Amino acid sequence: MHGNSTYQPQSKIGQWFEKRLPIGGLIHSSFVAYPTPRNLNYWWTFGGILSFMLGVQIITGIVLAMHYTPHVDLAFKSVESIMRDVNYGWLLRYLHSNGASMFFIAVYIHIYRGMYYGSYKEPREVLWILGVIIYLLMMATGFLGYTLPWGQMSFWGATVITNFFSAIPGVGETVVTWLWGGYAVGNPTLNRFYSLHYLLPFVIAGVVVLHVWALHVSGQNNPAGIEPKSERDTVPFTPYATVKDSFMMVAFCILFAWFVFYMPNYLGHADNYIVANPAVTPAHIVPEWYYLPFYAILRAVPDKLLGVLAMFGSIAILAFLPWLDTSKVKSARYRPLYKQFFWLFFAVCIGLGWLGAKPAEGIYVVLSRILTIYYFAHFIVVLPLLGIFEKTKPLPNSISESVLGSKA
Repeated sequence: MHGNSTYQPQSKIGQWFEKRLPIGGLIHSSFVAYPTPRNLNYWWTFGGILSFMLGVQIITGIVLAMHYTPHVDLAFKSVESIMRDVNYGWLLRYLHSNGASMFFIAVYIHIYRGMYYGSYKEPREVLWILGVIIYLLMMATGFLGYTLPWGQMSFWGATVITNFFSAIPGVGETVVTWLWGGYAVGNPTLNRFYSLHYLLPFVIAGVVVLHVWALHVSGQNNPAGIEPKSERDTVPFTPYATVKDSFMMVAFCILFAWFVFYMPNYLGHADNYIVANPAVTPAHIVPEWYYLPFYAILRAVPDKLLGVLAMFGSIAILAFLPWLDTSKVKSARYRPLYKQFFWLFFAVCIGLGWLGAKPAEGIYVVLSRILTIYYFAHFIVVLPLLGIFEKTKPLPNSISESVLGSKA
């Protein structure tokens, strides 16, 4: 569904330029006149928040890169120098490090909203898959960034994660040697990770453009999960959606600022404020909080190769969600059984996150295995069966009816 742009520049120069490169018309049709479902709620504002956070991460990252030294003997000191000697360096560093956590908070809300309201279903399959690719790129970028301060968790996290690739039959050791740039995690590794950490956000930005393009081709989903049938079902993007987006962005920025100014190290790990020492292994190696559910899945499987496959499979399976969920009804509002299983799945993910931070021993391993089995069963067993056996509630005839009642 496309917005019909009525954009006409007032100035002669503007009209001349618009005839040759209609950027103004593109922006007007995409972000002003673009018709959006009239029943969108505040859960739909996180796409805009994510775009804003990507901008924050790129800008702060570029400035931090001007002062950072990617060398194992100097990286830790250069980060300390940014904090102490660069004008507002502490602010840039805390905006960037906490911005990563805020980015993942927003993306998890965005993903769970899509799952709850069935935003991955036809005709939005490509839109959803592009979102999963963005998520994978975010995870890679976040991991690479975590290694750059070259603290204890940076070094040992890099060692543990890169060692996963050694489980690949035949070529594993070669891949790990290539990643390291040698036979141990060292200076070539740090240089590779720094280079890729700088590059990937721009790749993410490119995929985000495709994601937004796919969104404008298929149109936005909505809480009722039914497609707009007439002009009464939609409102212009501006001001109706932009006001909501702006309000939530301000609220989100207040949360962001609270972390930056009042508890900037809360989401980090104390061991990463100790310079990297290959001779001293930390008592408990843990990744950043946003990787913990997948770390729990990895450790739940006793075999190294199968554990790595389970970890990557737990993310890759999201891309197949449009075909695994066989129900014709999108929104959980009209799927009473699916709603219960959705919240059970959400609780399982929170449980896996909690277990990922615990030592891999005793009852923690047993619980991780139970929750890992359910995680995969939700996609492979529960969703296909719900599509067959679930009795859904009757859908409204239109978006207007879902908002205004049967008189609409």
